[in-house]
Amino acid sequence: MITTTSRAQRAAATAADPRWARIQARDAGADGSFVYAVRSTGVYCRPSCPARSARPENISFHRSAAEAASAGFRPCKRCKPDQRDADAQRTAMVTDLCRHIDSADPAPTLDQLAARAGLSPFHLHRVFKAVTGLTPKAYASAQRAQRMRQALAESGSVTEAIYDAGYGSGSRFYEQAHQVLGMTPSAFRDGGADTEIRFAIGQCSLGAILVAQSARGVCAILLGDDPDALARDLQDRFPKAQLIGGDAGFEQLVATVVGHVEAPRHGLRLPLDVRGTAFQRRVWQALCEIPAGQTVSYAQVAQRIGAPSAVRAVAQACAANALAVAIPCHRVLRSDGGLSGYRWGVERKRALLEREAQT
Repeated sequence: MITTTSRAQRAAATAADPRWARIQARDAGADGSFVYAVRSTGVYCRPSCPARSARPENISFHRSAAEAASAGFRPCKRCKPDQRDADAQRTAMVTDLCRHIDSADPAPTLDQLAARAGLSPFHLHRVFKAVTGLTPKAYASAQRAQRMRQALAESGSVTEAIYDAGYGSGSRFYEQAHQVLGMTPSAFRDGGADTEIRFAIGQCSLGAILVAQSARGVCAILLGDDPDALARDLQDRFPKAQLIGGDAGFEQLVATVVGHVEAPRHGLRLPLDVRGTAFQRRVWQALCEIPAGQTVSYAQVAQRIGAPSAVRAVAQACAANALAVAIPCHRVLRSDGGLSGYRWGVERKRALLEREAQT
């Protein structure tokens, strides 16, 4: 017979355990680290289970679902603690599909991917985009473009590289060459050889600023303390391009960019040569739609591009941005409002935001 004293002791022991507070808070972050069982019902649950809280004297803690099951408890039908988390299941499925796309030649169709996943094409399309931020077709295109860049560096000819990368014909690739590479395939293979990039380095209140422009538009706006380091950065991006110092006319372009740094609310309308993956371009487009004087979180950007689970990838895309102020990655903050994550320094990020906040 269970005495009142033993119940009180068990309740006190449960209340003193930090896991009990997480159960009371229905903390989803604790899911996977332990499960709890309820003696009065014979059921074990996840910490986040939405069921009504049990009395603390009836609670026992277990390191895993298997441990709880071996103790004679059965899984809760509401939170299904014996099953993998739904998000983890989706991520694992999409990871498998990505690997399949990477290795398949030609790229599998949406129907083929859906059959592999056991989902309808419509549902698979939606789940894949939610996890990766890209549709299956866009992901396959981005991977093929990456293979093309690698093949150009390794193959003996451009034609060989085109077919090695999985393009069915040369004409199909050349239609997309500038979007994929930012230059002709031959120039890309030669590290930007025969590509002219004009540039100039000036000074602004945030330090040194380098502005570079290709035939397609402004391809780099870099900020820093050391002008020589900025020039080396540009050279590393285009190791064999012909870098040409700007003339008086080009200096006016630099002055326009500097003017935007000093008074960002006036806007910056310049043709841009944006080079990045399909996902990066989607992120950067979303950044350009953030009005001056406003900020959003990385999670909000992920939501806006239809990829709510791709928060880390959004942060990486912001860090890869080479067009400071033109693509305003400084307007993206951590969820807690923190300013970290700006490739040109937190103080510059703070200064830009303060200027944009001024009316």
